[in-house]
Amino acid sequence: MRKFFKLIGSLFLLGLIGGLIFLFGFFVPGMDAKMNPVTPHDAYKISEAAQSLHDELYIADMHTDSLLWRRNPVKRWDRGHVDLPRLRDGGVEFQIFSAVTKSPRGLNFDGNDADAPDDITLLTQAQLWPMRTWGSIYERAAYQAQRLQKIEADSSNKLVIARNAADMSQPEGILTTLLLTEGSHPLEGKIENVERLFDEGYRAMGLQHFFDNELGGSKHGRSQAGLSDFGKQAVLEMQRLGIIIDVAHSSDQTVRDVLALIDAPIFISHGGTVSHCPRTANRNLPDDILKEIAARGGILGVGYFDGAICDPSPKGIAKAIIDAVDLMGPEAVALGSDYDGTVETTLDTSELAVITHELMQAAMDEATIRKVMGENARAFFTANLPQ
Repeated sequence: MRKFFKLIGSLFLLGLIGGLIFLFGFFVPGMDAKMNPVTPHDAYKISEAAQSLHDELYIADMHTDSLLWRRNPVKRWDRGHVDLPRLRDGGVEFQIFSAVTKSPRGLNFDGNDADAPDDITLLTQAQLWPMRTWGSIYERAAYQAQRLQKIEADSSNKLVIARNAADMSQPEGILTTLLLTEGSHPLEGKIENVERLFDEGYRAMGLQHFFDNELGGSKHGRSQAGLSDFGKQAVLEMQRLGIIIDVAHSSDQTVRDVLALIDAPIFISHGGTVSHCPRTANRNLPDDILKEIAARGGILGVGYFDGAICDPSPKGIAKAIIDAVDLMGPEAVALGSDYDGTVETTLDTSELAVITHELMQAAMDEATIRKVMGENARAFFTANLPQ
């Protein structure tokens, strides 16, 4: 009998090992690759003039969700969109890392229920995140911040998390990053969690993601409501601490309420314009709100995905940037890829020179190219981070 139980134990152990090998060797990487693909393409042709200019530019991207996935950003990967080696290949000097903490199944732009099944819960479990994250949205945000802090702590990675305005001025070769929450549901309805997230290093917070939350209405929620009383309290607390507000997924009324409540500039980390692509009215804010955000010193990060700009080819990205400049002005437009955000793109971050090439092909002047490729983002965060 003892031999029998020993055999059963050995078979169980072998099954467990085999299951883990399948989970981390095939299932999780396969899911990552399937959800964050790059459209197969030949190497992009980039003119010598464009490459020469790109090599001089300060490049900034205002949105990637790379911390969500079980791959070490320090290493080069053959899946997904962003890692440190590819950021450096693309010339990126400033990258915002967003923390996704809850996501309704389907990611429907047209409307989601707040209590819909949450895919991030399954992802935290499948990727064996700490058990504290399985049932706590706050802990998911804290854990993603801690992942980036661990990278920062190793000086060989040459990465700094910007916590104040001075951190935006780094020597050449140092990647400046910034932590952003994709929605403020990590507050879990507790105002004190604003300061707790600030202490974890977050200096920007989205208010909503794909569903209505305690703060108010999402662009993709059912209510289309504005800020709740708790939302107003949270926004004022963010302003007090120096946390910059991202309204990329907020309802039109929520954004109008924010603009009426505070004087500080706000931004859209990833999106586009409805006037450029009318079918994105269920994703992008209307032109009048974008103009007001720009007039208040805010900026729009143009995304690289179909749902924001309709044509995600390099030429299409350039056209979306140009149209946004025409609408909002040359100081109010930046890059906001939404890399690793379960979107299909036509380029990864190592290939950003093709955007410079296409902007030049479209006859955008060099000064404006410098602004939209990175200088606007650097100026915005330098001006609005805690001094």
